[in-house]
Amino acid sequence: MKLINRFAIAILATGMIAPAAAVFAQGPPPPGYGDRGPGGPGGWDAPPSNFSRDIQRQGFRDGIEGARKDFENHRRPNVNNRDEYRGYRGPERRNYREAFAQGYRTGVQHMMGGGGPRPY
Repeated sequence: MKLINRFAIAILATGMIAPAAAVFAQGPPPPGYGDRGPGGPGGWDAPPSNFSRDIQRQGFRDGIEGARKDFENHRRPNVNNRDEYRGYRGPERRNYREAFAQGYRTGVQHMMGGGGPRPY
């Protein structure tokens, strides 16, 4: 009976160690791994680094969200059809609208594979 217990323990031990060793043998993830998802640093939906103002970053994010809504509702992409774009009346209207349009284009290109009519 002791021989069977030792054999079982040996099999269990190697069964537990082998998968762990395989994980370490793979090495670290490639550079930038995990930074490519929506909202992640450096992801496709990250505002450009030259958008230093909060209103620009907000406009860019709103533009991506507008493109997502149009895509999900099977609407033809057109930034001028977005109420958020046309109706913004804040003090930095020009900055918001330019950033919104850029975010909208980025979103359309990502969601529609870059094809189709120009979304602005």
